[in-house]
Amino acid sequence: MKFIGELILVLLATSLLGQLFARFNMPAVIGQLLSGILLGPAILNWVHPNDIISIFSEFGVILLMFLAGLESDLTLLKKYFKLSFTVAAVGVILPVIFMGVASLAFGMKFLEALFIGIVFAATSVSISVVVLQEAGKLHTRPGSAILGAAVVDDILAVIVLSLFTTFSHEGGKSGLTNNFFLNLLIEAIYFVGVWLIFKFIAPYFMKAAEKIDVNYSVVIASLVLALSMAWAAELVGLSDVVGAFFGGLAIRQTPQFKEVNSSVSAIGYSIFIPVFFVDIGLSMTFASLIKDLGFIIVMTVLAIFSKFWAGKYSSEIFGFTKNEGNIVGAGMISRGEVALIVAQIGISNHLFPEDIYSSLILVIILTTVISPFVLNYFIRSKSSQPDTVTK
Repeated sequence: MKFIGELILVLLATSLLGQLFARFNMPAVIGQLLSGILLGPAILNWVHPNDIISIFSEFGVILLMFLAGLESDLTLLKKYFKLSFTVAAVGVILPVIFMGVASLAFGMKFLEALFIGIVFAATSVSISVVVLQEAGKLHTRPGSAILGAAVVDDILAVIVLSLFTTFSHEGGKSGLTNNFFLNLLIEAIYFVGVWLIFKFIAPYFMKAAEKIDVNYSVVIASLVLALSMAWAAELVGLSDVVGAFFGGLAIRQTPQFKEVNSSVSAIGYSIFIPVFFVDIGLSMTFASLIKDLGFIIVMTVLAIFSKFWAGKYSSEIFGFTKNEGNIVGAGMISRGEVALIVAQIGISNHLFPEDIYSSLILVIILTTVISPFVLNYFIRSKSSQPDTVTK
């Protein structure tokens, strides 16, 4: 009953603060994060981390990454593959280098610095999509580049995270055996299995689910597939979010994906995903905020410019105007949900010092808040060139 009381507080706080931020055209996720900070030990001390919250939070992560896979449009990616891949690849490499080197300068070990770079490799374009839609720019060349690059970015971020947890002895993921190379082979076999599910198994599995005379049989089947892939990923030494993401990507290619997306969104965003964001806030403190102020400022600046430069100059290679390049760069700045998930995995597996966790979350929040303002500035720029969709 104590947890039910805490859950009531969590759902009320996330709904109200999420709505407050949405009214000011800011990401609702920031309000949900602040709910955890407000309710947790940092301020009111009404809700504390516990095993039940951790279970709800873990399921929320899995659903969030499953939905990220469901929302990844591979058709758009195929249409603009070279452009999308270049923008995304450079947008992963630059933050890993910039943030990694800066972390080393702040006295962290090599693997810790590398993981912090990986945290900021991901991009969340949900807020950028809203800004582009409101400005009527979503289906222009910059809008198409941002959407395509976001798909590649998520895939690359998941793969980089998989490789890191495989090669890092500090990751706490030893795999099925004590033999590193055998574990590597098993993980390679896992990805072959993912491809088989993606190409052959998922379409037939979902078609068979439609014939079952049970309410929401298609949704249940999709969750069985996603949870199985998440469980298998964890079993072979990867992160469960890897399996959940590719599970969503597989379902996206089936005719049933819209029904699944609608129902799983309702399940996830009504209870489990808000608890995940609150759980992050519950872990935050402000004890070392003043001490880490220099770290926060440097990391925020590097996080913004590494993605901005990657998007701007990569798109200009493909003939975009300077202002179109600026729009692409600004659209890639926001880190959002995926970065929060990677950071949560990192703190759970002791991949970076615990005392900088709150500072990292704050940097992620700052990039997410700053991004729409920068994007709006370049969209309204008078130097904007004709907005045609890429051929």
